[in-house]
Parts: sequence; structure tokens; C-alpha cells
Amino acid sequence: MTQTTLRRDAVLPPPVQTSAPPRRGAGRVSRWQIYVPLTLYLLFTLVPFYWMVVFAFRPRGSDSLLPWPITLENFDTVWNGLGFGIFFQNSLLVGLASLVATTVIALSGGYALARYSFRGKQLFLIALLCTQFIPGAMMLIPLFEIFRTLGLVNTLWSLVIAETVFQLPLSLILLSGFIKNIPMELEEAAWVDGCSRLRAFFAVVLPLLRPALVAVGSFAFINSWNNFLFALMFVSEQEKFTIPVGLAYTLGEFSVDFGALAAGGVVAALPVVLVFAVIQRYLVQGMSAGAVKG
Repeated sequence: MTQTTLRRDAVLPPPVQTSAPPRRGAGRVSRWQIYVPLTLYLLFTLVPFYWMVVFAFRPRGSDSLLPWPITLENFDTVWNGLGFGIFFQNSLLVGLASLVATTVIALSGGYALARYSFRGKQLFLIALLCTQFIPGAMMLIPLFEIFRTLGLVNTLWSLVIAETVFQLPLSLILLSGFIKNIPMELEEAAWVDGCSRLRAFFAVVLPLLRPALVAVGSFAFINSWNNFLFALMFVSEQEKFTIPVGLAYTLGEFSVDFGALAAGGVVAALPVVLVFAVIQRYLVQGMSAGAVKG
């Protein structure tokens, strides 16, 4: 019995030395470390918007901290008196046209970059990245000369072309990265079933590109909507102004109508806020998927 007991004890594993239990609260982040920075960030971000809304909705001459009593007089002045209805229409046309042109061109170019191998492909991608470091102000004179030669100065088409050209590099990179993540086997299966390459693209690839297309289109629209420099330099007639240029012309030489300026700011910001609220889920998905190397 003694030998059996010793033999069993001999094959037992050595005792495991456990580390000391972690101290209470170690590695945990307290609530104030989260809420205080977030509160400061929200204050820094939302306070200007709050004051814009207050000035836009409160009566002229009032110094109340709340927009009460609410009045739409400033919006009537901006929309009818200053012609913001026409500015809004021009911005909408330029934004939608830039969205369609950028998305269509970037879709075809992104597919070519993702699926085909050709000489100079890496050099082309490097050139696309390098264009992101060129400020738009440096291209004003060359673009103005080109548009003057083509007879496009003082037309909305000049804004559409300029916005599309400046949006294309980033859009091409995003869409090509997203298409690389789509397995080639899906298209090959469609080819085996008798689909042409174009039909397989529309039937298989295009439905999977919805988040990327939303991301690219929304960025193209918002950047076109907010652009001030091109609209200021290429358009001189008031009937063809966009909203950013119209906001600049609300500033008088000796006085500023803060109520009208704030109402114009609300009109300019509202479409952008609505777009982001609707497409934020697709936007995050499209950006993250396009940033992953396939």
C-alpha cells in the first residue's frame, strides 16, 4: 500500500503557482475619464450651432439666450429677400451632378484598378495619392484658363467639372480597395453560368458595393455643397451663386445682419446633417471596408 501510494504521488503534476489576484479597480477607467472629455468635446462642437439656431429663430434686437418667441422673419429675409432659394437650387444641382459624375467614373476606374494588372499601375496609384497634397488654390489659375478657353466660365458646369476632378482620386482609391475585398470567385461563377463580364459586374459586384457607393457619393455631394473657393472664382453672376458664396455676400461693409446670416447657416447645414443622419451606417462600413487592403 505504501509503495502504491508513493507511486501515485510521484506522477502527480507539480502544483501550479497562481499569480496574485489583480487589485480592485486595476485597468478600469472611471466614468469621469470618459464623460468629461466627451462633454468638453460636445460643448466645443455644439455651442456654435446652438448660437446659430438662437440667432436664426429669435426676433431681431433680442438678446435672449433662448430662441423665444420663435420667429421665421430671418428665414423669409434670407430665402426671398437675398435669393437663397436660387442659391439652394444651384448648390443642389452642382452637388447632385458631381455625385453622379464622381460615382460613375470612380466605379469604372476602381474596378479596373482592382481587377486588372497593367504597366504603370503602381505609379498611377502613387500619382493619385500625391494629388491629395495639392491645395485647390494652386489650381485656380490653370482651371480658370481651361474653362475660359472652353467657354465654361460663369456656368455651373465649371463647378461640376472642378469638383469631380478633385473628388476622383480619393473615390478611386476607396472603390478599388472595396472591390478587392469582393472574391473573384463570385464573378467567375457568373461567367461559368453564361454571364458576360459586364453582366456579371452588374449582377454580382454592384449589389455588394452599396456601402462604398454611398460613402463615395456622400463625400462628393457634401464637398461640392460646402465648396466656396471654386464657386467664388468661376461664377460672377448672382443668379448662379451657390450657398457658400451667398452666405459671404450677406456680410455688409459696415454692418452684419446676424439673424439673416444665422438663418442662411441653418439652411446650408440642414441638408448636410440630414445626409449624414441617413447614411452614417453605410458611410462607416464603406470607409472601413475600402481602407482594408485586399
